[in-house]
Amino acid sequence: MTPDLFADDSHNWFVPSPARRARSSTANPAPLTLHQHIGFQLGWDHARHGVAPPRPHALEPSSLQQGWHAGLACFGSHRPVPRRAVRQWLQLRLHAWLRGLNVELLHITPNHLHQIEVAVCPITREALGHAGEPAAAAAINRVRPDAGYAAGNLAVMSQRAHLAKAAHGFGTAWATALALQAQDQTPAPHGAPSPAATCDGLSAAHWSRLAVLCSFVEALPHAQACELPLVVLPPNRLRLFNPAQALQVFISRQLLSAGWSQRINALEALLPGLPAQRAFRSFFQTLLPRVLEAKGAIGAQESRWALEDAWGHPAVLQRWTRFAQRLTPAQCEAVMAPSTTGHIAPEGVRFESQADALATEGWCLETRGHVPHQLANDSLGPRAAARAPWLH
Repeated sequence: MTPDLFADDSHNWFVPSPARRARSSTANPAPLTLHQHIGFQLGWDHARHGVAPPRPHALEPSSLQQGWHAGLACFGSHRPVPRRAVRQWLQLRLHAWLRGLNVELLHITPNHLHQIEVAVCPITREALGHAGEPAAAAAINRVRPDAGYAAGNLAVMSQRAHLAKAAHGFGTAWATALALQAQDQTPAPHGAPSPAATCDGLSAAHWSRLAVLCSFVEALPHAQACELPLVVLPPNRLRLFNPAQALQVFISRQLLSAGWSQRINALEALLPGLPAQRAFRSFFQTLLPRVLEAKGAIGAQESRWALEDAWGHPAVLQRWTRFAQRLTPAQCEAVMAPSTTGHIAPEGVRFESQADALATEGWCLETRGHVPHQLANDSLGPRAAARAPWLH
């Protein structure tokens, strides 16, 4: 695995004495705000990796420009050409800084961005990166709009889906999907066929996937989480906050790899009591034929879509809800625990207990994802501030 560039080079994060002398133009400079500190750090990292900031930001006075010049004084202007993930990482941070949004840098590294890359949009199912098609360009989305750019809250989708989602969370996205479904079911006048209803360029199916994607990172009432169809599988590294959905994903993912029959039988044996086991068997026997029928001899991406589409069948959802509501959130977690230690958990999917305060550490929920308005010294603490010379 490629090492995290930002983590491995952390010893370069602090400005050496030549850059400090270039930075210190006054005897008693004003203390930096946290936003200014982040801008200086961003300019410094541009110089460290040899990537010039966009021209306006390199020329206009700002903390980013100061960090850029301080970094050039330290590293020089000739640096190896960075890989694409590094450029994407710097671009993401610049985008966030200009909007006052927080980026949690302990985990959001070039390597993390590489791990969440996808070739196909999970919402529209269109291939990403077509030249000359801006709507199909890949975009990194904050799944929960009231949180910052943090590990577990990011998903890559098409620019079209990204712009349509905007600040929508689960509630508004799900309401949009239901409204579009109702329009599609309304008979057209004179029996004429009518085009599928859309909102901001997305259909009811697209909005359903957006809503379910958002639901993964929002703590929902258990009964409500049991009623949602798995019309989109969670992207890599996304965190799941609802035990019922985590179990739903866990069970579904078993069908994407060989040996699923033995694993499903082992999971059924862990269920608490015969009624829950019978309800699970009824659900799974309804899901399985629809997945197998659609899969055939197709590839991995098509198998994933076949699994998601099977969840759109009313009978599958009805029997899943009947089964899942027999379990408490704690029982859902208990069923997954032995299987997870057996290394058959869904790859790249991380379930977080709603009671775990560390699950959203760095998400800045208290400021709706924005950088707090405070001095950098107050935020970093005395030890970190002492090691950051530009703060003095």
